[in-house]
This record gives sequence, C-alpha cells and structure tokens, in this order.
Amino acid sequence: MLPSIIPVFPLPNVVLFPGVFLPLHIFEPRYRAMVADTLNGDRLIGMALLRPGWEQTYDGRPQIYPVGCAGLISHVDKLTDGRYNIVLHGLQKFRITCEEPGGEYRRAHVDPVVDDVDLDHRTLLRAERRKLEALLLPTLQGQDAPLPASLPDDTFVNALSQYLDFAPIEKQALLEQPSLLDRCKALVELIEIQNLSARVSTPSSGGSRAH
Repeated sequence: MLPSIIPVFPLPNVVLFPGVFLPLHIFEPRYRAMVADTLNGDRLIGMALLRPGWEQTYDGRPQIYPVGCAGLISHVDKLTDGRYNIVLHGLQKFRITCEEPGGEYRRAHVDPVVDDVDLDHRTLLRAERRKLEALLLPTLQGQDAPLPASLPDDTFVNALSQYLDFAPIEKQALLEQPSLLDRCKALVELIEIQNLSARVSTPSSGGSRAH
C-alpha cells in the first residue's frame, strides 16, 4: 500500500510500469536531495510524465499527467560528486489528487490505482498475449528473446509497454488503461499500427522505372 504522500520525479520521456525495472541517473540538486531523503525513508519515488510545453517552466513546476507509477529503489550507487545511479522497481499505479506547496522537490497526495484482472478475464488476457507474441516474433528471429515465455502475463505486458519504442504519450496512454486486459489490447493495436506504417513506408522493389 502506498503512503498518502510520495515524492514525485517528473520526466519528459519516461513512463514506469508496475513490475518493471527502470535505471535512472540523478544529477539535478533537487532530485539528489529527493533520493537522499527517500533512502532514509521508505525508498519510494513516484514517476510522472511531463505534459507538452514543460520546457517553458522546467525549473519550476510544469504540468504533469495525474496518473503515474511508484517505484521502490532496489539498487543505488552514489557517485563521488553527489550524483546517483539508481534502479526503480515499479510497484503501484497512482493518481495525484493534489501537490504539497513549496519544498525543494515535488511531493504529491496520491490514491493507489489497481490494474484489476478477474478470473473471467485471465483467459482473454492469455489470448491477447498470444497475439502479442505472434506480432513480435518476426522482430525476434535470430535474436535472444528479451522477454522469456515464462514471464507472468502482467509482467510480460507491462515490460513490453515500457521497453518497446513508443512515444512517451503512447506509453502514458498504456499506463492509464483501466485494466491489464485493456492495456494488452491497446498494446496489440499499437504494434499493429507500427507494423502497418512500416510496410506502407517501405518502397516496393517491383515498381516501374522512369526513363
């Protein structure tokens, strides 16, 4: 269970998902302070995606999407100059209700959000997972598969959502899906769109030539 107030680390291009690991390099003074405080407490950090236009007010409090994911610092390496290399392990989705005023870094009141998958949906989820595996198979031929088949369905779907090459706003949309089944279906749609776009943009080798 998440505490009611957590530190929030907003970034323009990173979305964390439950059950997935995220390496981060911490160099800004305010976020060094955040990590130091967190290491002396519950080691939890909430990741949130910055909304478009964040560049104008980055040093202040640019707007962020209200749904994020809290992660536990599972590994930390403090460098001699005060920077940190850390690894977050995604734990729990949350929705921000309000932010604390002031402070060196951002802290928010949050409500936990659960990705429910009831027993009736497990069979549907497994069918959608098979669609994902079939869609990804051509890109994995001749390579070591990054996601073994033994992974649980939730870890499999969330890891693909985080690691595949989607735009940050697309990953945010995946995170905000109301259930794991919905996320898996949306992931299938995104990959199908990507595959279609790749086929359309690839020139045909059999066309006529102008003279």
